[in-house]
Amino acid sequence: MRLLGKRRIFLLSIALWFVFTVLLSIAGLVVERPLMAAEPDRLEVGVDSGGGVRATAQVLFPAKLEIVQALLSDYRHWPNLFETRMRVADLQIHDGIATVDLRIEHPLMPGERRLITESRILPNGGLVTDLTGGDFKRYRRIWKLQPVEEGDQTRADFELVVEIKSMVPDWLVVIAMRQELETHFRIVKQKALEHSKR
Repeated sequence: MRLLGKRRIFLLSIALWFVFTVLLSIAGLVVERPLMAAEPDRLEVGVDSGGGVRATAQVLFPAKLEIVQALLSDYRHWPNLFETRMRVADLQIHDGIATVDLRIEHPLMPGERRLITESRILPNGGLVTDLTGGDFKRYRRIWKLQPVEEGDQTRADFELVVEIKSMVPDWLVVIAMRQELETHFRIVKQKALEHSKR
């Protein structure tokens, strides 16, 4: 009986979070409409056939490839590129491979969740990040970068597959991930622009 009560409270908190997120999204559409240029060129998020969620995007960054690459591979400061609360618990770099131990707090995942990944820089520009441990079933993120506009801007192809060890349904993760990625891309664009003006 106690388990049933806890599950009901958990599901109610998810439903309330969902309503709150939708209301914030609607408010954000009204308030942030002038910032449309900062939104991703293309973003698709859906349930992956293998379980979890898959997101793909093409993003145009207003900075040279070297600046975007430096931002994405500044592992110690990854939390600054997201709105979700997270911290780097440990970072080790050996032979060009960065092992990052992130601790993430998210309304969909009660408590602090652990995400341990290995990242390596791609030779032609970009970054591949793969799951090595923690509270996720699957995690793979790929950034492929290429210079455009005579090298003054960077086109990024982005792919992310995530499956969380959680009772949260994938459709709810899809909604949250879309909003979080839009914010993430906007933050990276803003920081890239700031760095390119230095």
